[in-house]
Amino acid sequence: MPNTPVLHCSNTPTGAKPLSSPDTLGTLFVVATPIGHMEDITLRAIRILKEAGLIAAEDTRQTRKLLTRYEVHTPVVSYHDHNKEKRTPGLLEKLRAGDSIALVTDAGTPSISDPGHYLVRAALEAAVPVVPIPGASASIAALSVSGLPTDSFVFIGFVPRKPAKRKGFLEKLKEEPRTLIFYESPKRLLSLIQEIIDLMGDRKAVVARELTKIHEETLRGSLSEILKVLTARSTLKGECTLLVGGHEETGKFDHNLILNELRRLRLETDRPLSDLVKEVAGKYGIPRKIVYEEALKLKAEAAGTGKFP
Repeated sequence: MPNTPVLHCSNTPTGAKPLSSPDTLGTLFVVATPIGHMEDITLRAIRILKEAGLIAAEDTRQTRKLLTRYEVHTPVVSYHDHNKEKRTPGLLEKLRAGDSIALVTDAGTPSISDPGHYLVRAALEAAVPVVPIPGASASIAALSVSGLPTDSFVFIGFVPRKPAKRKGFLEKLKEEPRTLIFYESPKRLLSLIQEIIDLMGDRKAVVARELTKIHEETLRGSLSEILKVLTARSTLKGECTLLVGGHEETGKFDHNLILNELRRLRLETDRPLSDLVKEVAGKYGIPRKIVYEEALKLKAEAAGTGKFP
């Protein structure tokens, strides 16, 4: 007989004081904070931050700026990727004792590509109530103004840093039809865009940088167009969200366009067939297999010309 899942349900606390009680379990509040503009925080979030017994913050220095702005005097402890395993037992002990804790990240919604998910999972396993206090999210903010399909999308977050793992990771996304949302450091953004072009083709894309901040910028166009603009700059700074259009069915491709582009390249260069296929596939976001099939037709057509080795 299969095991029946056990669902832990709890009423959402009203927030009326006190948020701490020795007679009941405390609550872990997952509190979204601004991703840039200080005014992008809800009234409820401010109240919870003031009433909680403790605030667990990824970066205490960044969080204190927000707390000072809204006159929040709740004690703050650090909770980040390097101390989460050591810090979690103590936080769970406080929650079991009836103290409520507000979990915040550097910016945006905690536990999304963030060490906060470790504490959330641990709290749930301990049957501690976990309540979301929703607000800003860079991925949703960027998607809402991207112009790319929003009815169905996939949040990818950060890709693996090691080249082999990253390539394999991206390869698995080639056939994904939904809009892809990535987070990436400005130091690695250009190389990521180039890798996506090489593996998935030159798709429609958006780079949203420094959202809600003074130097907010949203670039829209093909991946190659965006790459050209960013490559021309001496520096690239700020938090970056990259959105990439999903895979389209091969039947939608214009085969005459492929043939004409290959003919043009054949007249202009003596490069190998594989190089021309790669260039056309990348430029138009077409699978290499489709381009290669068209190239074979031209190879037969150009027999004896020496253009296709």
